[in-house]
Order: sequence, then C-alpha cells, then structure tokens
Amino acid sequence: MSAGYHHFIIEQGATFGQTLTLRDSTNTLINLTGFSSGQMKLKETPDASSSILDITTANGRMALGGSAGTVILTVSASDTGNLDVDDGVFDLEITSGGGVVTRLIEGTYSIRRNITT
Repeated sequence: MSAGYHHFIIEQGATFGQTLTLRDSTNTLINLTGFSSGQMKLKETPDASSSILDITTANGRMALGGSAGTVILTVSASDTGNLDVDDGVFDLEITSGGGVVTRLIEGTYSIRRNITT
C-alpha cells in the first residue's frame, strides 16, 4: 500500500484533533489490531535534523483504533500554542507487533497564527 497524501492545518493555541479511518481498495476497514506503535513527525523540511512536533503512541498524542481501523491524532491547545507559525512536511508510520513499519500518510502542514489569546 502506498502512502496517501494530506495537508493538515494546525491552529496555534487550539486543540488539534484528527481521526484517520483506514480502508483498503475495496473500502473495507483495515484492522490495526496487533500494531504496536505509531509516530508522526512534523519538520520544517524533509532534511531537517529535528522535528518541531512529535505525535506518537508513546507520548499519548496518537491512538490506534484496532478493528475500527482508525488512527486518532490529538495535540493539546497549550502544545499548539508553543508552535511557531510555519509550513512544513510530515509523515505518519505505524509498526506491527512483528516490527514491520508501514508509512500510511505523508504531506504538508501549515500552522496558522492565533489571534485571540
């Protein structure tokens, strides 16, 4: 399966939440039971040595939905409030219990400035 492409808009100072529902070419839910972890790194450029935000199962910002085929992303308003207004790139990978890494989605993001503080 090739990675999909998406552009995320993250509003500075607001809670960021997205639920991705994974389906195969026949529109059947993809069962994520047995997948052990996931990670998504937001970087300014693909070659940047550090990320500006990590969304992972380990830090609680990502949850895998098992048989529901969902990947739930949540970043708190206080965490998005600490982000600088910018554009960049990301990818999202999940790892099976057997250690197989699958890149689900890649793309770009924009962090939009918070006006009301």
